[in-house]
Amino acid sequence: MKRILLIATGGTIASKRSDAGLKPLISSDELLSYVPSAREFCVTDALQLFNLDSTNIQPRHWLSMAEAVESHYEDYDGFVICHGTDTMAYTAAALSYLIQNSPKPVVITGSQKPIDMEITDAKSNLLDSLRFAACDHSHGVNIVFDGKVIAGTRGKKERTKSYDAFSSINFPYIAAIQESQILFYLDDKAQSEGPVTFYRNLNPKVGLLKLIPSMDATVLDYMAKHYDAVIIESFGVGGLPSYDTCGYHPVVEKWVALGKTVVMTTQVTNEGSNMSVYEVGRNIKYELGLLESYDMTLEATVTKLMWILGQTKDRGKVKELFYQTINRDILWKTGL
Repeated sequence: MKRILLIATGGTIASKRSDAGLKPLISSDELLSYVPSAREFCVTDALQLFNLDSTNIQPRHWLSMAEAVESHYEDYDGFVICHGTDTMAYTAAALSYLIQNSPKPVVITGSQKPIDMEITDAKSNLLDSLRFAACDHSHGVNIVFDGKVIAGTRGKKERTKSYDAFSSINFPYIAAIQESQILFYLDDKAQSEGPVTFYRNLNPKVGLLKLIPSMDATVLDYMAKHYDAVIIESFGVGGLPSYDTCGYHPVVEKWVALGKTVVMTTQVTNEGSNMSVYEVGRNIKYELGLLESYDMTLEATVTKLMWILGQTKDRGKVKELFYQTINRDILWKTGL
């Protein structure tokens, strides 16, 4: 029987009502008590790492989660991390970079309703996650939620209240879980190469600028004082405005001259960016050597940059690592 480690970090799944609203108060051992049928297919131990609303999760918490998996890696066959839904996609992406090529599954799950409620999605999500973590075909970092298995770099929370809160962006679901059965759409564990690798450094100085019409480009001057990299969420397939009063070209050029990293992405959820299509994107991308996220999610783009800049600031190496496919994060690249 497989041995699984449940790592609790808080979130709605572990919350109880208080005078100030829902607050994470349920322990890791209590969480397991709500899914006694898990004993039929796995032996589970519990670890309480912290008990936070996921709004308060930061990069240092991602490092703690990765360290917990690493320190117990040889003792268990799989891992389930219970987490709040609001930043779950960021955590799943971050762990995809901190824990690479794992033949053992690392599952992130949570719920839209606390596990102690009579009507809740928490019990089924937790049970599905334990079942997936105990499956011989499972590997790597994935989200399990509402009967869907999503690659850790492809998840995005698209609904605030519904049980089907998460979608897989620009990539198919890994598997579906229904009535105790796991149906794999991508069963590729045998194709995995290389040993598991753990990383212990992240650089949190990654900023995000979401463009709106008429936004003054000099906001990037302020950001340059505080960040080593910026992700610019542009319109459509990607480009930068050239307003008469606030051109982006000279401001971005200053970022590049400072040796900082500029990545272009799109505000549109599906189908990705392609700056080569329009003049507003093509010229500045190639002239200044900007990176482009293509079909990556925003969450993957942010956490991948934090991981890369935690390893190196060499411009050539940053580019090489950014376009390297890790846990299915980027598949469509053109004009590199």
